[in-house]
Amino acid sequence: MENEKLKGLLTLGSLLGVLGLLSLFFSPNLGTALADSWLVAQGDYADSSLYEFKLKANTNNFFAIGSILFTIGLTTIVFTYYKMLTVKD
Repeated sequence: MENEKLKGLLTLGSLLGVLGLLSLFFSPNLGTALADSWLVAQGDYADSSLYEFKLKANTNNFFAIGSILFTIGLTTIVFTYYKMLTVKD
C-alpha cells in the first residue's frame, strides 16, 4: 500500500516538473500573448512603454511560476525516490 502511494506522489512530482519546465521555456510566448490581449482590450492603442512594462511583467510572472513548479516537482521526485528506496514491502 505504501508503495502505491509513493508511485502516485512520484507521478505528481513528475507532472509538476513538466509543467514547470513548459512554463519556463514558453514564458516569452505566454507573456507576449497576454500583453497582446491586453493591448487589444485597450482598443489597440497604448503607450509603448506601458506595453513593454506589461510584456516584461507577464513574462517574469510565467518564469517565476515555472521556476516554483519545477523546484517543487524536482524536490518531490527526489524525496519520493529516496523513500521508495528505504521503504520495506
